[in-house]
Amino acid sequence: MEFVKGHGTENDFVVLPDLDDQLDLTVARVQALCNRQRGLGADGVLRVVRTGGKWFMDYRNADGSVAEMCGNGLRVFARYLVDAGHQPQGEFVVGTRAGDKTVVTHPDGSVTNDMGPARVTGTSIAAVDGQGIGGFAVDVGNPHLACVTEEPVDRFDLTAPPGFDPVMFPHGVNVELVNVIGQDALRMRVHERGVGETRSCGTGTVAAVASWLAGQGRSTGAATVDVLGGQVRVTIDPTTSTLTGPAVLVARGELDKSWWDALA
Repeated sequence: MEFVKGHGTENDFVVLPDLDDQLDLTVARVQALCNRQRGLGADGVLRVVRTGGKWFMDYRNADGSVAEMCGNGLRVFARYLVDAGHQPQGEFVVGTRAGDKTVVTHPDGSVTNDMGPARVTGTSIAAVDGQGIGGFAVDVGNPHLACVTEEPVDRFDLTAPPGFDPVMFPHGVNVELVNVIGQDALRMRVHERGVGETRSCGTGTVAAVASWLAGQGRSTGAATVDVLGGQVRVTIDPTTSTLTGPAVLVARGELDKSWWDALA
């Protein structure tokens, strides 16, 4: 069984081509694949499947849970399709659980995703290191609580999941801590539900920009976002948002069949 390892701003994924829709991707198999000691190591798994006449990104978090969308994963997914010869370079559509997403692959290896609308749905508080930090709830196809703070984000401990309002976020939430570091420039750290702190989160960078804009009474704008794994560019307009950043394919190989079968 073929696998490909890739990352988008160091948010890393195992890509599993499943063109005939035959893989039984159980929770145990996802957890083992993502484990950095007994597996390949990753923040998530991207199963590549063809359905309804288009490519579908079946995304799973490292704990095996199903997620609606992943912006960095979508870039890696698109880069894989082009490099494998399944799509010509340029613009095409990828299906996700958050709806169809248009992607544009560029000759330099970067990818631009149409992320859909970033909807600010209210305000809430994240509990981090024993303190409450206010932010905006943002729906980017998956739930976020993006908190702009003057406290340097590198001072926070994100090894433990931040506390949040379970009534507002009944299915959990990704929590972003955001600093403004310049004109139209942000820095972000993120704790992803089902994963922990990651080097980057694509939908999280969109949520961070949406929260920053909302704090200024704005609903449109653009900014660069520095994450632990690099930098991306986010634009938000009244109807949609876009995310542009690198997508890197690192390695490819074959999974051992006896290892895979033992996890059934």
